[in-house]
Parts: sequence; structure tokens; C-alpha cells
Amino acid sequence: MARLILVSGPTGAGKTTYSIAVAQKAKAIRFSIDPWMQTLFAKDMTSLDYDWMMERVQRCYEQIWNVSEQILKIDGHVVLDLGFTTKEQRSVFVDRGAELNIKSEIHYLNVESEIRRQRVKKRNQEKDPSVYAFEVTETMFNFMETIFEVPDEDELKHGLTVGV
Repeated sequence: MARLILVSGPTGAGKTTYSIAVAQKAKAIRFSIDPWMQTLFAKDMTSLDYDWMMERVQRCYEQIWNVSEQILKIDGHVVLDLGFTTKEQRSVFVDRGAELNIKSEIHYLNVESEIRRQRVKKRNQEKDPSVYAFEVTETMFNFMETIFEVPDEDELKHGLTVGV
């Protein structure tokens, strides 16, 4: 039976590291938004324009879903490391899974802000290609703190909360 796992958490929570481990354990195909954005759009970015970035994130989401849907239809497993900053973003993929008769699992990474801030600084310094796609500045980190929405109980009924 196909599995659709959505990994959600604020900046620096460890979504990519966690997604890699979950995908290996579940024998799943993993999609991560950061390398897609870096590869396709980083050279075109002239400023930190949220609307500009979100339009391109949406394009990536659509292509990622097109491939994910093919995998799920043949009973494969998919792990999505797409940020899932808001309930609305998560709902889109949960609904798409439901259309395929799949109960999506939301894995919420709950990590304190200061720990995440230190992780981001370390990631920026080390630039490990397995988890680093671009530098997250203090301004970016602070901005994302204001828009992240913690998944509610209903969203987590088929998922889990992980402290990493």
C-alpha cells in the first residue's frame, strides 16, 4: 500500500536530514524543495521577494506532485520535504493524496527556536551538500518564524510529532 509522508517544521528543524532517514527506512522516493529551487531559480533571483519565490515554489510543487502521483499509483512510497509552512500548503497535498485513497502522514518536527537557529548557522558554515542548498540569513530565518503554522491535532491524526 502506497504511503505519502509530508515532513513539516520551521526553518532549521532538520526536515531534510529527517526526510533522508525516513525515505531510506520506508524505501521511498524523497523530494526536497530546496535543491529544486536552487537548481532552477537561484541564478534568476535578484532579491528576497517572497511573492516571486512562492510563484516558483508552486511551479516546483506541481512538477513534484506529477511525479509523486505516478509513484503512488504503483503503490510506491513518497516523502515530501517541501517545507509545508502553512496549513493551506499541507492541505493541498493531503487532499491530493485523499484523491488517490491515501491517508497522508504529516510528520511535524518540533524543535525550539534557539536550537534551530544554531543548526542554521552551522549548516551555513559547513555547506554539506546533502542538506545545504543556499544560505539562510538571519532575516530569512526571522521572516519564516512569523509565517510558520504548527500542524493542528486534526492534521496529525495520521501523522506524528517528532522532537529532533
